[in-house]
Amino acid sequence: MNDITSSDSSTFPYIFHQNVSIVPEDVDLPVRVNVYRPKTGTRVPVLITFGPYGKDTPYAVFNARSFAEVNPKQKSEHSAWETPDPAYWTKNGYAVVRGDEAGIGQSPGRIDPFSRHTIQAFHAVVEWAADQHWSSGKVGLLGVSYYGATQWRVAARNPRGLTAICPWEGFTDFYRDFTRHGGILSNTFINTWWDKQIAPNQYGLPGRAASGWCPDTIEGDLSSEELTYNREHLLNGPRATPFRGGDCYATREFDLNDVKVPVLSIANWGGNSLHLRGNIQGFIHAGSEFKYLRTIVGRHDLPFYSDESVDLQKSWFDAWLKDDDRIGWTQKGKVPAVTLTLRKGDVGFNNPLAEKLYNTRDEAEWPIARTKYTKFHLAPDRTLNEDKNTKAGEVSYPALGNINDQHFVQFATAPFVEETEITGHAVAHLNVSLTRDLNGQAPADIDLFVTLRYIGPDSKEVHYTGTVGDPVPVAKGWLRVTLRQVNTEHPHHREWLPYRDYTSETYSPVMPGEIYPVDVEIWPTNVVAEKGGRVVLEVASGDTQGAGIFLHDDPQDRNPDVFRGTNSIHFGPEFDNYVTLPIIPRKEL
Repeated sequence: MNDITSSDSSTFPYIFHQNVSIVPEDVDLPVRVNVYRPKTGTRVPVLITFGPYGKDTPYAVFNARSFAEVNPKQKSEHSAWETPDPAYWTKNGYAVVRGDEAGIGQSPGRIDPFSRHTIQAFHAVVEWAADQHWSSGKVGLLGVSYYGATQWRVAARNPRGLTAICPWEGFTDFYRDFTRHGGILSNTFINTWWDKQIAPNQYGLPGRAASGWCPDTIEGDLSSEELTYNREHLLNGPRATPFRGGDCYATREFDLNDVKVPVLSIANWGGNSLHLRGNIQGFIHAGSEFKYLRTIVGRHDLPFYSDESVDLQKSWFDAWLKDDDRIGWTQKGKVPAVTLTLRKGDVGFNNPLAEKLYNTRDEAEWPIARTKYTKFHLAPDRTLNEDKNTKAGEVSYPALGNINDQHFVQFATAPFVEETEITGHAVAHLNVSLTRDLNGQAPADIDLFVTLRYIGPDSKEVHYTGTVGDPVPVAKGWLRVTLRQVNTEHPHHREWLPYRDYTSETYSPVMPGEIYPVDVEIWPTNVVAEKGGRVVLEVASGDTQGAGIFLHDDPQDRNPDVFRGTNSIHFGPEFDNYVTLPIIPRKEL
C-alpha cells in the first residue's frame, strides 16, 4: 500500500492508513485516500466516499454547530462532514475509504466537481478498493448530498466491485436539480457552497494547518497564480448560458438507466430546492433490478446519523456486501419498493422529536398507481376550484420580485370537507404575459416562481423542516418562460412531469403583450390536508418565503432590463389556468 503517512494502529481501534496514492488510468496525477479498516485478518467489504470537502478536515471544524448535534454514537476523531463514521463502520466489519478529488486536500490537480474527469477518478478508486488484499471485493457507496450525487454518476459506469449504493439526498441532474431551476440560475447556494466548503480545502492553499482547518499540503503551497488556475468557480459555466449545452453540462450528464447495481435512494421532503427531485428521479429511472425509495423529513445533516437511519444503512449493506439479509432486500418483492413519511398536522419545524409523530406507509411503486390527478382551476377572485373557471379577466403583479420585495398572487381552495392526501408530482398550467415598463428594453422574459402552501384548519400556514432547519412550504417549482417548450416525444415526458430539453434550439422568445400557455413543474411532495385545511397556489416573479439559502438573484441572469414590468395571468373560456394535484384516494377497508 503506497501511503505517504501512516498512523500507529495502536492509537485507534482500527487500522488507519493516511494519504494512500492511487493513479487512475489516463490521469497523470494521483488521487489520495484515507483507509480505515478493522484489525482483522479477514477480508471485509468497503464503503467509499470521494469528494471535495477534504478527507482530513474534521467534522467538528467543518461545521461545529452541526457536529455538536450529531448522534454521539456516530462521532469519532475521524468523523467528516456527510460521510459514514469510520469508528462505527470498522467496528461492524467494514473498511472505510475516504478520498480527495483532484485539486482538493492532498490530491493535486484542478478542482472539477461532478465532471467526467472526477467520476473517472472515483471509478478508479472503487476498482482499487475492490482489489486490495484486505478487501472482500465488494464495495458500497454511502454518503450525503455531494457524496450522494456522485454515487449515481459512478454507478452508471459500473466499476468492478461496486455492489450496492445508498445515495442519501443526492441530486441526479446537474442542470434541473442543481444549477438552473426551470432554467433560472440558482446562484446563492452555489456561491456559498463554493466559497465556504470547497475553496478552503484546495490543494496547495497556504495556511490551512495554521487556521486549524486541516493539514497543509504534503508537497507544499502553490503560488497564487496556480491556485487561481486550479479553482475556476463552478458557477461561471452555468452563469454564462441559460441553456443545457456546452462542456459545462456535457461533462456532467449521464444516463440513469446505466445504473444497474441495487439502489436505496433516500429523499427528504424538505429538500425542495436541491436534493429531493434527483432522488425521486433516480429511483424512477435507474436501471437496477433491485431499487428502493424511502422518504424522510428533518434537516439535511442530522437524520443520516440517527440510530434508525444507521440501522437502515447497515441492514442494506449487510444484505448486499455481507450476504446477511435480515430484512429481505435481496429477495424480489419481499421489501416494499417505497416507504413514505406522511406529513400530517402541524408538528412545527426543526424538531426531530415532534417529527417522529408522522406516520409512514409502504407502497409498491412511485408514482403511486392509484393517484387521481385532479385539476384545481384558478379564478380571478383568487380561488382554486375543481370546477373550470369561465369568467374573463386577469390578475397582475409586479415583475422581478425577490426575497426582500416579494411580488406574488395567491389562489386558495375552499376548506377540504374531508382529509385529503396530496402525494406525488404537481403541475401548474398558467396563461401568462408581460407588460414592459417605460425603462424596459428588448429582449423580454418572464420568470415564474410557483409555491404550494398548506393552511391548517386553524387558518395558520404549516411549515416543514428545510435543509438547514429553516421553515419551508409544501413544494416549489420554477420556469423561465423563454424555455417553456416541452418535448412530449421524450421517453421521460409525462403529463404529470413535463420534460424540457432546455437547449438553445428550444428557446422561444417572449413578446410583451402576448399570452403564453405554460406548464410549470412543481417538485414532488407530500402533505395530508386535514378536514378544514386549505391548499394555496402562489405565483410570484421572484423568490418568496421558503426559498431559504437557495435564492435566484444573480443580477446577470435576472437582468432588470429583461424582466422588469408587470406579469399577468389571463382568464376566460380560452384561458384555463389550473394546478394538477396528485390526490391519493383512501384505501378501502
